[in-house]
Amino acid sequence: MEPSTIFALSSGRLPAAIAVVRVSGPRAGAALAGLARRMPAPREAMLARLRDPATGEPIDDALVLWFPGPRSETGEDTVEFHLHGGRAVVAAVLSVLGGIEGLRPAEPGEFTKRAFENGKLDLTGVEGLADLIGAETEAQRRQAFRQLAGLLGERAEEWRTRLIAALALVEAIIDFPDEGDVPHDLAAPALAIAGELRDEIGALLADQRRGERLREGPVVAIAGPVNVGKSSILNRLAGRSAAIVSPHAGTTRDVIEVSLDLGGYPVTVLDTAGIRDSEDPVEQEGMRRARERASQADLVLWVVDATEPGSAPLPIDSREHSPETWGVVNKCDIIQMDSGSYPAWLRHHKCVMISAKTGESFDKLLQMLEEFLVANFSPNESVLITRERHRRLLSICHKALERALGETAGREEIIAEELRLAARDLGRLTGRVDVEDVLDVIFRDFCIGK
Repeated sequence: MEPSTIFALSSGRLPAAIAVVRVSGPRAGAALAGLARRMPAPREAMLARLRDPATGEPIDDALVLWFPGPRSETGEDTVEFHLHGGRAVVAAVLSVLGGIEGLRPAEPGEFTKRAFENGKLDLTGVEGLADLIGAETEAQRRQAFRQLAGLLGERAEEWRTRLIAALALVEAIIDFPDEGDVPHDLAAPALAIAGELRDEIGALLADQRRGERLREGPVVAIAGPVNVGKSSILNRLAGRSAAIVSPHAGTTRDVIEVSLDLGGYPVTVLDTAGIRDSEDPVEQEGMRRARERASQADLVLWVVDATEPGSAPLPIDSREHSPETWGVVNKCDIIQMDSGSYPAWLRHHKCVMISAKTGESFDKLLQMLEEFLVANFSPNESVLITRERHRRLLSICHKALERALGETAGREEIIAEELRLAARDLGRLTGRVDVEDVLDVIFRDFCIGK
């Protein structure tokens, strides 16, 4: 049965200067010939007057491109119509395409899914493409592009090739135990390969989740006692009034979140409820949430009032996760406080004195934040894991290699099975094996036309 040919608007919101409609599948060429009445040379733009094949009525003067498969983005015959971006023009072209036998509108992500099915992308590349489309900052864009370029997928395939070679050595011992021309010491080089792979994958896993944290966005929590200027600091960071500022203690009752781009890095800044003794159940709940969210942050800015430094309690701490904590001494426009007057805990932390009201020394705080983001979240060649799916499969593979290396001579069947499991999980990472259960999850968030 011939696969369906799909079409969709692949450019942005209408109206626009240009709108791109894509068609992919075995009848893409026939659709182009029907609307343009002639075929351009492959991969060369041609100006054509598009007409309704049924009535001959002109629709638009457009640039058309023809990409015969498999040398196309999807691996199938593909056509692009570059139209004037009016709603009526696009609607007319989509209506004509929908009336051609064998053509149907594309589902979300279906163009990319066909590229995957035709070997143009592996699953890590597909995920990189999704992240590239969703990237909001320069750092996220760089990381997503490296994923799309295949850095993790190529590394996983290289590991898988080496694992299969090691597995072949072990299986030769199992299948030909009495053959004189088969060496009996094949398990040693096989386990040597497994040991190298275990160490390489282990080094990749020991990255403090930098890739996932950058993809999701680092979290900076502004915390501290009541009425020390936490909301004013948030508003100055955001460049707008994101939080209510009031001289009355306890104004912030819940956690306020603001998403920012700091030096090209995506950051979620939390303004938390002030910490103090209170009988108000609403305020108590706000403080509980403040402690919980701050303990899960990547960085805590613990704000101290320069006029009352001794009233600052100890910063939030958690046994499960102790985020890096800086002291921010606010209201330096009222009083300049020397470090000898800081609370005892503050003397052992990185600290900056600012005025959220006047902006004094705020550029220093921003510089410190940007340096922290670069040091902890900068995408580089050693950071390849960007999703929990990657980490889970690589962790399972690593454990299988550990088990194989823990086996003794004479148990080649067990070693072979562990190596086989490790190779299977690397194949699942790139989409070579057993991926049906994750395809819908991966493609469901794509837009139609991509």
